[in-house]
Formats: sequence, C-alpha cells, structure tokens
Amino acid sequence: MRVAELSRRTGVSVASIKYYLREGLLPPGERTSPNQASYGEEHVRRLRLVRALIDVGGLSVAGTRDVLAAVDADDVALHHVLGATQDALLGEPAATDDDATERAGKLLDDLVARRGWRVTPTNPGRRAVVEILATSERLGTDVLAGLLDTYAETLEPLARREVGAVVARSDREDVVESAVLGTVLGAGLISALRTMAHESASAELASGAAPPPEG
Repeated sequence: MRVAELSRRTGVSVASIKYYLREGLLPPGERTSPNQASYGEEHVRRLRLVRALIDVGGLSVAGTRDVLAAVDADDVALHHVLGATQDALLGEPAATDDDATERAGKLLDDLVARRGWRVTPTNPGRRAVVEILATSERLGTDVLAGLLDTYAETLEPLARREVGAVVARSDREDVVESAVLGTVLGAGLISALRTMAHESASAELASGAAPPPEG
C-alpha cells in the first residue's frame, strides 16, 4: 500500500507518518521508485504501537524509540520488554531524601518481603509508593501506611489477571500495546471505579443511610 492508504488505514496523517519514518520509529517501506515506497501490515501494526506509546502513554520520541528497540530485540525477554515499557510510561518521581523517605522505604520493603513479590529496587512503582508514603507521614497521617497491606491484597490478584491477559497475546507489539493501554487506561479505570465505590461506602458508613439491598 502507498503512504496515503497507510494513512487511511491507521488514521495517522501522512505528515506524521513521514515524521515517524525520519525519526526511525517506523521502518522504511519497500522502495518501488525513487520517490515512492510500498508499506505492509507490519507498518500498520507498528503505527498502532507508536500511537499508543505517544498519544496514550505520553512518551517522547526518544522514549518511544527506546521501547521499540526493546520490542525489536529478539534476545530481550518479554519480561524485560514490559519493564522497559513501564519505566518509560511512569518515569521517575521527584524524591526527597529524609527520615520519612527512609521509613517509607523500610515499610514497603517489609511488605514486598512478606508477600514474596519479585520487584527490583528501580521499579518506578516502588519509587512512587515510597514518596507517597513519605509525603503522607510528613502531612501527619498514617492512614495510607495502615492500609498498605489491604491495597496489596486487593491489587495482587488483579495484577496477575492483567499481566496474564497481556502476555497471552502472540505478537510482541500487541503485548506492548496492550501493556500501554492497560497501564494508562487501566489506572484511570481503577481510579474511577474506586471513586464510585467511595461514594457507596460513604453513603453506608458516613451518612447513616441503610446499605442497598443485595441482589
């Protein structure tokens, strides 16, 4: 297919496709003449992934290029590809090195050890949790620390289901695209459902209203 048809198939403008080609995010097409090239289904799949990384994940061109390099490296295990994707998506939160940070790190490490989680020290989620717990302590509340085990117990089976659904896909690009959508959109979905559950719990526990009937 020509670039115009590739644009129609994917909804990506011709100008953006040419930009992605220049930046190395999209492999070159098969040259059919000095000024024309032909593109195939592999370009359609790659454009879907590029759009997921940039438009949904908010990655920079450089970050997108790093993730794509991991996708294309056959000697890189899928586990590490997913890790590179998460690192690129979540980035590194600003941290304050103080006693609260040290205590938060110890609290989280104890949780990880108790649950037997295989989490690297550089996991972006770990860095974020430490900073959240430390900030909570600085604000004078221990509510989040007290709920840490509850959060872990709730999210562990969900994470297994999510990752299982992602890695069940046969194509590495599909796996990464699903991981991007799951990380970004899934986080929004969890937050939205949590807000709804909070309203329901508040109506039951804080307003004196009777709980809704079961069934």
